[in-house]
Order: sequence, then C-alpha cells, then structure tokens
Amino acid sequence: MKGFRTAGYLASVAAGALLASNASAQQATTNQTGQGLPSTGVPATSTSQPAPTQSQTVLSSEGDIIVTANKREESLNRVGLSVTAISGDALAARKITSAQDIAAVVPGLKYSESGTSTPIYTLRGVGFNESSLGVYPSVSVYTDEVPLPFPVLTLHSAYDLQRLEALKGPQGTLFGENATGGAINYITNKPTAETRIGADLSYGRFNEIDGNAYISGAVTDTVNARLAITGSHRDGWQTSYTRPNDRNGAVEYIAARFSTSWEPTSALRFLLSVNGWKDTSEPQAAQLIAIRPQQPANVQPVVQNYPFSPQTPTAADWSTGFYRPSSNRRFVQGSLRADLDLGTFATLTSLTSYLYFDQRLSSDEDGTSALVADLTPSPGNIRSFYQELRLANASKTNFRWVVGANYEKSRTFEDQTLRFLDGSSSNPGTLGINSTGSQVTQRLRNYAAFANVQYDLSTKLTLKAGGRYTNTQNRADLCGTANGDGKVAALFNALGGLLGTVPFTPIGPGGCYVLNFQGVPGDHFTNTLAEHNFSWIGGVDYHVTSDTLLYANVSRGYKAGSYPTLSASSFSEYIPVKQESVTSYEAGVKTALADRRIRLNAAVFYYDYKDKQVRGKIVDPVFDVLDTLLNVPKSRIYGAEADLTLRPVRELTVQGNLTYLNSKVLTNSGTPFVGPTAYGNSCTGPGGAPASCNFTGSELPFTPKWSYSAGVDYRHSMDNQSAITAGVNLRGQTSSITTLGGRDIAFRDLPSDRHITTTNRPFVIPSYATVDAQLGFELPGGKTKVTLWGKNVLDKYYITNANHYLDNTVRFVGLPATYGITLSIKN
Repeated sequence: MKGFRTAGYLASVAAGALLASNASAQQATTNQTGQGLPSTGVPATSTSQPAPTQSQTVLSSEGDIIVTANKREESLNRVGLSVTAISGDALAARKITSAQDIAAVVPGLKYSESGTSTPIYTLRGVGFNESSLGVYPSVSVYTDEVPLPFPVLTLHSAYDLQRLEALKGPQGTLFGENATGGAINYITNKPTAETRIGADLSYGRFNEIDGNAYISGAVTDTVNARLAITGSHRDGWQTSYTRPNDRNGAVEYIAARFSTSWEPTSALRFLLSVNGWKDTSEPQAAQLIAIRPQQPANVQPVVQNYPFSPQTPTAADWSTGFYRPSSNRRFVQGSLRADLDLGTFATLTSLTSYLYFDQRLSSDEDGTSALVADLTPSPGNIRSFYQELRLANASKTNFRWVVGANYEKSRTFEDQTLRFLDGSSSNPGTLGINSTGSQVTQRLRNYAAFANVQYDLSTKLTLKAGGRYTNTQNRADLCGTANGDGKVAALFNALGGLLGTVPFTPIGPGGCYVLNFQGVPGDHFTNTLAEHNFSWIGGVDYHVTSDTLLYANVSRGYKAGSYPTLSASSFSEYIPVKQESVTSYEAGVKTALADRRIRLNAAVFYYDYKDKQVRGKIVDPVFDVLDTLLNVPKSRIYGAEADLTLRPVRELTVQGNLTYLNSKVLTNSGTPFVGPTAYGNSCTGPGGAPASCNFTGSELPFTPKWSYSAGVDYRHSMDNQSAITAGVNLRGQTSSITTLGGRDIAFRDLPSDRHITTTNRPFVIPSYATVDAQLGFELPGGKTKVTLWGKNVLDKYYITNANHYLDNTVRFVGLPATYGITLSIKN
C-alpha cells in the first residue's frame, strides 16, 4: 500500500505540474539554428547551441557546450582535458535517472552492484570495489561543485540537470584528494527570472511510475527561486525461483531540490540550495552459482542441497520475513555559494555545505533463503561539513589563475549484523555461533590548499600547471560485537585462553570479541590514519586552428586510506589501507571538421598506479576465508579512447565511442604481489600443498579490454511545427573480472563443492551488449511530447559483479528489459 500511495503522490505532483505547464505554456523557444530544439541552459554570456535528443557531443555552427572542468566557464572544445559533457535534455531523452544509467552514457565509466545498493564506480579501470559507508571512492561526485564525499550519497542526484560533466584521470588539483579515477559533476538547472514550469509522467514495466516536476521564477527583482521534485515507484523485478509468488527489487524513492538565487548588487551573488531524498527501495538479491563451504565437514543440508539460480535476468532468491532485503535511507544537504566580484581583478567564491544521511539496511548476499550471509536491519549514518574559498581572475586574459583552500570534517558510523545460522561456520566446533556484529566509527578531517594557472604564450600555445597540498586524518574506532545468545562471547573467550599472551577479563554478550594483537578479546580497535600528499598537473595545449586542439598532460592524484566494515576474528583484519596514487600521462586531440558536422575527441593515456586499494581476502585459522582491505603495491593501466559524432544532415546525428584498456599488476622492486583468492590459498606450492596465489600479471578488476557505445538519433520537423524523434543506442564491453586473479580462479572439484555447469570461471564477467530505443512525437510548438522508450530491449542477460560470501558464490546481474511511455510538458 505504501508503494501505491507514493506512486499516487508522484502522479498527482507530475499531473498538477503538467496541467499548470499546459495552462501557462508559451510558444517553444527556437534556438539559433531555427530547429526548435530545447536550450542547453548555458548562461546568456556564453555561446549556446541546441542539445540533440541523445548524442553526447553537441554540434552547432555557432559554438560549443560550456563546461566548468577548470572551475571557470569555458568552451568544452578549448579545455585540454578528457571531459564527457552531456546536456540535461540528452539525459532526460534517454531516461537517465540512476547511477547505473549514468555509467551507460559516460565512456570508460563502469557501475557495479554491491548488494547494498551502494554504487561502485570505476573509470578507465580506476575504482574501489568496496561498499562500506565511510569509504572514499576513486571517482568523486559533486553537485554544482559541492562534494558528495561518499558513494551512497550519490544515489539520487541525476534530475533537473543542465548538464553532466565527467572528468577523466586524476583530478586532485581542483577537485580534491579523492579523485584518482576522475570526477563527476552534476550541474543543476538554476532559478530563472522568467516563469518556467514543466513536468513529465512515465508508466512502464513492473508497474513503474516515475514523476518529475519543476517550477522556477522571480520572487522579487533580485531573488529567483526554483523547486524540482522527482520520484519513482516500481514493483519488484526479481522473482524467487523457489517461491514463484515472491518478488524483490522494488523501487520507492522521492527527492526534491529547492534553490534560490539572490543578486543584491551587480558584484555580489548568492545561491542557496537544499537537496533531500528518501529511499525505501529493496536491495538487489544475488544469484547463487556455487557452494564452497568454509568448513566442508559442517556444511548444512539446506545449503548443500540448495538449487542454483536459473541464468535469466529476473531469477534470484533471498531470505524472507525479518531477514528479507529492505532499506530506509534519508539524505539532506544544504549548500550556499557566494560570488563577490573584486572589480576587474578577480572573483572571490565561497562554497559551504552540510549534509546528513542515515539508513537502516538489510541485504541478502548469499543468494538463498537460508541464513548464510545476511545483513539484518543495520543502522548507519554520515555527517559532513565542507567549506571552500577560492579566488579566480577573469577568463578573458592570457594569464588565468585560481587559488583556494578547502576544509572537510565528516563522521561516519555503521553497525552491521551478519547472520549465518545455516552456514558451515555455525557448528559444534565454533560452539554454534550464528551471528556477529561490526561497528565502525570514523572521524575524518581534511584540509587542503590549491592553485591552478594557465598562460597563453601565443594565440595557439597555452601552458598549464596546478598543485594541491592535502592533509588528512581519520580517527577510527572498530568493535566486532559478540551479539546474539552469548555463543560468540564463549567462543572467543575460549580462543583468548588458548592463543592469548596476557591475562584478560572474559567478555559477555555485546562485548568486543575480535582478538587483539595479544590474542585476547575485549578491546576496541582504535587507530588514527594520518596522511598528506601533493597532487599536481602540468600540461600544454596547442590550438592548431579554432576547431582543432592538441593537448598533453602529466598529473598525479591521490585517494585517502580508510578502514573496513567487516566481520573479523583478529585485529590484523582491521588494519587500514593507506592512500593510493595514480600518475597519469595523457595526450589527446579535439577537432571539428566539415563545418563542424564531424567532431572527434581522442586520447591515449598511461597510468602508473601505486598502492591500489582492493577488497581482498585472508585465510583465517578459525573461519577459513574472510574479507579485508589490501593495497596492491604497483600496477599500471594504459589505453586509448575515441568519441566520434557525425551530423551529415540537420535531422540526423550519429555518435560512437570506443575505449581500450590494458591493466596489469606489476612486481614491486622485483617482489611479486601474493595473497589468497576468494577460495582461500587455492594455488599450490612445493609438493602440491596449498599456497598463496601470485597475482603479478593479473589484470585489475572491472577493466574490460574494449568497451563501446553507438547511437543514431533522428528528428524530423513537420510543417505544422510538430516533430518526430527516434533513437537507438548500443553499449557493450568485452569480458572483465571482479577480483584479482579472476581469470585463473576455477571451481574446485571436491565432494563438498557444487557449482553451475555453464561456466568454470565464477569471477569472470562475460562480454555483453545491450540496446536502448526511443520514439517520440512533439506536438506543434514543442511544448508537449509523448515518448515510447525501452532499455535493454533485447532482454540481454549480463553480469555486473560476482563475489564469494562465506559458503556461497554469487552473481549480481543487470536489469532485464524495461519499457514504457512518458508524457512531458513545459512552457
């Protein structure tokens, strides 16, 4: 009933806005080329152009899309960086609303399902396959340059956008220390002096109801305001293959953004924004593909005999009742931007934000209805304050500079309860323990100072340099709680008596059970990770002509270290990973040919990757294979990418991009990188005895050798000012892996193990390609449009992640075919 109430609310909001928009609609604004396409929303001082329905690169004989990759407004084709810029109209036309959708339209960006609905981003092979709340990502995300410092906060940002900018490669100098892979900046639509009203309402497969609405206009002569609302209801898309009437994966969220601008004088401007959302969606369940017990002699019949999942998009299984997947997440962020023009000298900019997030989450990571690896309702929260001050001179000089500083203070808390009553770890040898807890509190403080300069030696040649000093501190408190019926406390008291080197006071239920460095339970793991670094960039831009830019950059970026949230047995598993770094060498070209009907962006790059952070494994003497965080000392990635857009005639746009990646783990001063795989020490040493695996030479996770997309968009305007639009988009990739050594890890042929027969490599993501399509009709004037749309229209079965949790090996898969109809109106 709650879902239908939310859907009804969304429908009423969108329908009301539709009626209001229709009532106040004016003749559609025609752009400079007279095509009647929607405006990109760039400032009037810049040269705007029409935004094509779907293509990623905007084509116009008048100008280029404006981006803020260097924290100042510049033409995209004059920015000597690898940037993908996609207009808000293009995102809306393809119904791009989620983190997974964003990855589908940004070349080189990969999205992986974590099982807790926390996005995992990998850009050009740089990423961190970790879903804990308090872990900084390798790909930073911002809304109007205000950071969303942790991945879970980015779930509902892609609405009411002017454009999206994806910056590739280390971005440490201007966008913070946590950007070894890149940065994504959502640029929202701003308040307008003119009254603007618009809305759309969609209905699709799985009873999906989406609504979006906005209203913008003047409050006084100097104050404008804008309110945007979005939300979605969708029934569960996963079907239990053991309980055919049970569904999972329902979507239920609502988000809103209120912004107001105030310009008391021509030299002073303020923008206040408040964002918030609530999400009660169900986390995706996994597909069971293998049983590999931690304790083979103690595997329980309910697990040993469990049927494997059918290899279809909608099939899965999960626990029921109190243990079924669920979430209740709330997020609020307030930000204030102030710009003060200091005459013709420079502009002083202040960015201030505070955010609050909390959640209560249950997820099923074992792919069965049994309790093998279930996270039951577990609370968590984030508080974060951010302040940036910067000074930038005018853009139209031959020497451009930006200097500034920022400060961040965050606190994260996560309290996970893991249930494994039906797992092999719950046996007489472990006193029948069936539940453990993990509490992690992190207090993070970062401050930095940065500077960036550009100098035009001539009309053709520009030199660039920048640097940022960052100082980080993370004070952590970790406690593995002996929750439940006292069995965990009894077991670890016994282990402390056997392994401990000092006397200790036995713990009771709720005590910290993890063995400290003296081998006894009872202590919190408290530790401070203090780090500092200097990110930098140097480069040169050469403008061959007004339409062709050659650039070359060398840069270095860092990502701060962090502590894990996991079930552990000893303090050694709590050791944090230290900061990682990427040194990038990149050269590229941006060119427009044939009166800008052809555009080509291409780049080649080499990444020297040090101390890459990964979620790895250890072989525990009590519980066999357990998770931990690790640093890969040395690895490298090299590759190339190209983005080509053709507009042979005004009505047709053809776009394609191709990314090549080659990644490898290297030796560190001749020393190989070794460790256990997801199946423990499954490699062999002298005499055939089990030994740690040598990962040197392995590719990095989520780095397919080839990834690509292609799209064809057609728009035909008729004599009565109506129009027909159509588009088809293809995206795909070759195979990749989800864990180090994934190409070599095979199922074990042991009596205790079982697995599916369609593959012998559980941690390989096979190659795949999906197709999206749209067909639309605009009424005369362009203010009303009806669109039929479909995503993954061929219902391709494809994998996004795979992992091993305690006894079970599982996969996460992409959404099946979805389709529907959208009605949109704007004045």
